[in-house]
Amino acid sequence: MIARAFISAVALGWMVAAATASRGAEPAATASSPARKPNVVVILADDLGYADLGIQGCRDIPTPNLDKLAASGVRCTNGYVSGPYCSPTRAGLLTGRYQQRFGHEFNPGGEGRADAKAGLPLSQVTIADRLRAAGYRTGLVGKWHLGAAPEFQPPRRGFDEFFGFLGGAHSYFPPQGAPILRGTEAVDEHEYLTDAIAREAVAFVERHKTDPFFLYVAFNAVHTPMHATDERLQRFAAIEDSQRRTYAAMLVAMDEAVGRVLDSVHAAKLTEQTLVFFCSDNGGPTMIGTTRNGSSNAPLRGSKRTTLEGGVRVPFVVSWPGRLPAGKVYDKSVIQLDFLPTALAAAGLTASVPQEQALDGVDLLPFLTGKNDSAPHAVLYWRLGDQMAIRRGDWKLVRYDRVADGGTAGVTTARLYNLAEDIGESRDLSADKPELASELQTAWESWSAQLAEPLWGAGRARQGARERARRD
Repeated sequence: MIARAFISAVALGWMVAAATASRGAEPAATASSPARKPNVVVILADDLGYADLGIQGCRDIPTPNLDKLAASGVRCTNGYVSGPYCSPTRAGLLTGRYQQRFGHEFNPGGEGRADAKAGLPLSQVTIADRLRAAGYRTGLVGKWHLGAAPEFQPPRRGFDEFFGFLGGAHSYFPPQGAPILRGTEAVDEHEYLTDAIAREAVAFVERHKTDPFFLYVAFNAVHTPMHATDERLQRFAAIEDSQRRTYAAMLVAMDEAVGRVLDSVHAAKLTEQTLVFFCSDNGGPTMIGTTRNGSSNAPLRGSKRTTLEGGVRVPFVVSWPGRLPAGKVYDKSVIQLDFLPTALAAAGLTASVPQEQALDGVDLLPFLTGKNDSAPHAVLYWRLGDQMAIRRGDWKLVRYDRVADGGTAGVTTARLYNLAEDIGESRDLSADKPELASELQTAWESWSAQLAEPLWGAGRARQGARERARRD
């Protein structure tokens, strides 16, 4: 069954009841004025390994700011993304819908290589569209990767302000690489890119501290190319592996940037009025040739670009001091599709969409506060061409890229794992429980049949379907 398609309003008495289309500056709340809508900040890491934060057990790379963020809110140990690599996950995040529903199944390619028609379909409403219509100032700082043609760019997808780049990867030492844009105009940027992203995000907060704002901070760290500053590299001289050493320096830069952004929110006295989400766009690329970045997904098996846990299970934090419990660990499955409906509920808004664009994400607030002790999602699904996965409760059925087993092109047969007992997906139980495997396969096929044909990369998907038909 698909995830529930409605948004539940959260009974938080201080919230405003109605959305407004006014774009004027909103004064701070007083005793005689209604409380302002909460700010929403989404922080997205790129290719971060599951094991590479202090809160995830990392010991060789300090991440005090991200650890502090987790301590201020809820850490979700079964946090997922709806795609095992960059662009599809971002399409799902911004729409609250499985991206395969509207054909955004694959990456559109990098700048200079992308199909001019490849981008987040214009039919889809983004979280920035929704919040801007409700009076929010909206900004994106960092990586876009949802289409480079003018009609797909951030200024036309709900963002008042944009500073960053359009493709999937970028040099950390501009002006190398594609142009860095402010809005639609190239800028002369020379600062280390992670630091520049922090600078611009802080400036956005300072400009709009009297308005309700939505800020999407999309780092390219710790995606390749492996570029770090000399000063940060020197801190990790004790790490013998050069790739891991550079990765550590890049990750520390991102952690420092997160700290700067959160400090700016605190300095503006907006901490308790700001809902913050953090996750990675996929697992670390631990097995993918030249894109390996020195990350670790332990104890998970698999890598970016696979539907194993190492590809789709990520560090996942939701923080809203005073509204969500601090230091809580939440073990039920959640997904980045939930960011949009949770943000709307926090703002006292409901999603008005036609039935064919119903949301797959859910409002997490009642679950994270303990008001609702059921599971946010009965089932979660994944599809990337001929790879698939379905998780129901502790059980996961998955067909994944053979590269995860050291093989070459192609996918495995469907394999069944109990994640509560085997988080590393090492013991295939499909032969022991054939009825359960068949039941999950049928449920996944029913979901998959609802999806659109991929808008690009469709040849691979059709070839995969033919291969599956032959095997079955």
